[in-house]
Amino acid sequence: MNKFKLFIDNFIIYGLGGIISKLIPLIMVPIVTRLMPDTTYFGISDLSNTAVLFGSALAVMGTYDAMYRLFFEEDEEEYKKNICSTALIFTLATSGCVFIMMLLAKELIAKYFFGDSNYAYLVYITAIATLVGATNSIVSAPTRMQNKRKVFLITNTLTPIISYSISITLLLRGYYVIALPLAAVTTGIMMEIIFGVLNRKWFELKRFDFKLLKQLLFIAVPLLPNFLIYWVFNSSDKLMITNILSVGDAGIYSVGSKLGHASQLIYMAFAGGWQYFAFSTMKEENQVKTNSIIFEYLGVISFLAGIFMSAWSYLIFNTFFIGDYIQGYVVAPYLFLSPLLQMLFQVACNQFLIIKKTWPNMLILSGGAIINVIINLVLIPILGIEGAAIATMIGYTASDVVGVIVLCKIDLMVVSKRFLFVTGVTVAYIIIWRVFFRENTVISTILAVVVTAFFMFLYKKDINSLLKGVKR
Repeated sequence: MNKFKLFIDNFIIYGLGGIISKLIPLIMVPIVTRLMPDTTYFGISDLSNTAVLFGSALAVMGTYDAMYRLFFEEDEEEYKKNICSTALIFTLATSGCVFIMMLLAKELIAKYFFGDSNYAYLVYITAIATLVGATNSIVSAPTRMQNKRKVFLITNTLTPIISYSISITLLLRGYYVIALPLAAVTTGIMMEIIFGVLNRKWFELKRFDFKLLKQLLFIAVPLLPNFLIYWVFNSSDKLMITNILSVGDAGIYSVGSKLGHASQLIYMAFAGGWQYFAFSTMKEENQVKTNSIIFEYLGVISFLAGIFMSAWSYLIFNTFFIGDYIQGYVVAPYLFLSPLLQMLFQVACNQFLIIKKTWPNMLILSGGAIINVIINLVLIPILGIEGAAIATMIGYTASDVVGVIVLCKIDLMVVSKRFLFVTGVTVAYIIIWRVFFRENTVISTILAVVVTAFFMFLYKKDINSLLKGVKR
């Protein structure tokens, strides 16, 4: 199987599974918001998920990515089973510790995450979700590492359907605070049982190996700060909005981020197939060139998607939402582009992981996260929730720029002048949209079509080559 076919196959199959898992929640957002009395309840539900993401990052400690990397180090199945078993046992221990700490600090977590210590009871559900989510990532990993795409597709279809069936039932009964968190926990437990049965041969207590644990931690520990930094990028803004503005504003921001994060349909499609492709082809002679081309193509696709989200954001929110939720349109374009910028960072800086140097990722992301927090403190009091969204986008942009410069300096990446020009045009469009046309869908769309035609002209030969490759 050639590299192009391998990448496209995984992109399509894992992409379809990822799209389904994100598309159903996206469709359900307008329905859920109509079933809740005000924006505060949606804000609390999303902040619970924010706490889960933080706890899961601490519990997993980068073990998932380290396990994925070492899984392809040797071809022997016994070695692979030892890697999986060691990773799971370690994650069980760490996630158990995080679970206990969350219960002990339930009132503190409720105060800073939910804006009121009276929501301490919600921390119990949040802690269970953290425990399940952390271990589930490891239990389900062999399915992806064996490239069992049909299983991935089925489970990603069932998960959101089951979850929202439960949450809608609870909302109709008036359980506004716990509906979404409890549904997520229940579904997570069901999926962990399913993957536990499917992948049971890969996990045995007797296969725990201290030597392999050292190898896992050598790669994983430097990755932990990266995941915490990603949490700062993706979630700290909600906490800052809660404490600077209100939980209701956090609810509006969360709805805006849900639609904005529709770009994760692209990100999930990419991420699902990317790890398998990247590590299975890491020893190829033209690896640097291939990685650079993928970065450039995904960059152009991301920029065009962000441009059209900017053009259609106001129309979408005005059509599908009511009341205060409509104001979420101002953050959607920035938060739509942010996950795509994160995707580009991972494509580029995966080069560090391939050469088993993860600390540069941490330093570069740390700088972007610091910029994000500083801009949040400055812009949230001035621009409200839009300021937080702008801060997130700028933080990721800074990380991308620095990461690409460093990789180019050490000959692990190549960036064309054409792509730099495309980047400049994208920045110019976003500024023009924000200042002049953010509520004028017609003019914004016309400009977006013009920019798209221009980009297609610049990449005319590449598009023809890609179409021929797909046809073959």
